[in-house]
Amino acid sequence: MIIKISFAAISAIFLSANMALSAGGGKQHIEDFAFSFEGPFGTFDQSQLQRGLKVYTEVCSACHGLRYVPLRTLSDEGGPHFTEAQVRVYSAENFEVFDADLDDYREATPTDNFPVNDSVGAPDLSLMAKARAGFHGPYGTGISQLVNGMGGPEYIASLLTSYTGEEKEEAGVTLYENTAFPGGWISMAPPLYGEDVDYDDGHSNDLHDEAVDVSAFLMWTAEPKMMDRQYTGFVGVLILALLSVLLYFTNKRIWAPVKYKSSM
Repeated sequence: MIIKISFAAISAIFLSANMALSAGGGKQHIEDFAFSFEGPFGTFDQSQLQRGLKVYTEVCSACHGLRYVPLRTLSDEGGPHFTEAQVRVYSAENFEVFDADLDDYREATPTDNFPVNDSVGAPDLSLMAKARAGFHGPYGTGISQLVNGMGGPEYIASLLTSYTGEEKEEAGVTLYENTAFPGGWISMAPPLYGEDVDYDDGHSNDLHDEAVDVSAFLMWTAEPKMMDRQYTGFVGVLILALLSVLLYFTNKRIWAPVKYKSSM
């Protein structure tokens, strides 16, 4: 009976995995990029976050907002880590926000959030790196997620670099072939082509690097305290391990006389 139940459970897992793969058209391919923040001891690359912010500002912000991200966090340690003066200048030069007290728009300040941008119905990117997991299909049983993470930044970077150049029109809408998008076709035109922005640090700005940089930045917007959380988790595990050892030896010391007498 147990064998039959186990066989049925295994069959169900593989069947659901195959159904998930089939639902995606069998075309979705997510590349496993190497990011500096991966793993229990990973950290965000400050220069990369600054480059990713530049890509977002000059390209992505035309259609996508970051409504849940306060502009002041750009100066936080562990993030892009601009000075407070740089954040004030960046906010004022790049964004306007509606002020209900003035009943008009004004220059953004560090106390504001990144503006909402839903003029073309494009999704907000604040939580995109967490909302769009990259590893699905037969990898969705939990083991891959445990080892590789959910793959949100990989999904974004893959999406930006997987346009094939093929187009088609359906119901008056132009669709673009993209091997990383579920189903293989997406209504968003390629946003990056390479050399879309000029980096201040002289870093390579080809398509691959721009995609990776903005994906890392979007991961930071979704998980700005990830480094602190990982450090806290590591310390917690270390303390619990030490406590377990102490409890083990304490238990042996307390019960050793009792066990000795019982053996007599």
